[in-house]
Amino acid sequence: MDTYKNIKVIAFDADDTLWVNETYYREAEQEFIKLLSKYETENKLDQELFKTEMKNLSLYGYGIKSFILSMVESAIELSNYKISTKVIAQILDIGKNMLQKPIELLDDVEETLKTLNPKYKLILATKGDLLDQERKLEKSGLMKCFHHIEILSDKKTDNYNKLLSHLDIKNSEFLMVGNSLKSDVLPLIKIGAEAIHVPYHTTWAHEIIKQNGNDNGYKTVKKLKNILTFL
Repeated sequence: MDTYKNIKVIAFDADDTLWVNETYYREAEQEFIKLLSKYETENKLDQELFKTEMKNLSLYGYGIKSFILSMVESAIELSNYKISTKVIAQILDIGKNMLQKPIELLDDVEETLKTLNPKYKLILATKGDLLDQERKLEKSGLMKCFHHIEILSDKKTDNYNKLLSHLDIKNSEFLMVGNSLKSDVLPLIKIGAEAIHVPYHTTWAHEIIKQNGNDNGYKTVKKLKNILTFL
C-alpha cells in the first residue's frame, strides 16, 4: 500500500479494462475472413488486414470506423479489385453491427469504482473514436463514477504528460489502471507515475510487447477488484 500512498488521481482505461471490446474485433475479423475466403488463406487474410490497419493508423486513428475502412481497403486489394459491391456492403454491415454492440461490463467494475470514488479523483482515459467512446460510456452507466473523461488520440508519454499538465496533476500522484502494457502501463512508468496492469484474455497484436524480468516498476493483478488491496 505504501507504494501508492501519494496517489490522489486514478485513471482507468475503458476497452477491455472496464468493458468487453477486443472480443468483438476478433469476431468481426472472422466474418471478414469468411467473406474473402475465396481469394486467400485465413492466415494471409488476417496478416494483410493487420498490415492495412497499421498503415492506416496515422490517417484514421483508432476505433471501429478506422477498422471498417481498413477492411474495405483490404478486401479491394486482396481480391485484386474484383470484390463485389454486395460484399463491400456486407463488410460495412459488420462494422455497423460492431457499433451497435451492447456494453458488457467486466467483473466487479462498478463495485471497484464505487469503492474508490470517495477517496480518489477518478478519470477515464481511453483512446479511440470520440463518438463511439462517448456512446459506450453513456451505455455503460459509468459516467457518474468519473470526475473527468479524456479520449486521447494515442497513449504515449507525450499524451499523458499533456493530460496531467492540463489537469494540474503531479506525475507522482497519478495512477493508471489498464489492460495494455504498451498503452496503459509503460508510458506511465517512464514519466514517473504509477500503473497497475490488469491483463485481458484477448489482446490486439498492436498492443502486445515482450517484458523480461519481474522488477518492472508496476504491479499486475488478475482482476480489477484486486487493485483495492493496494489502495
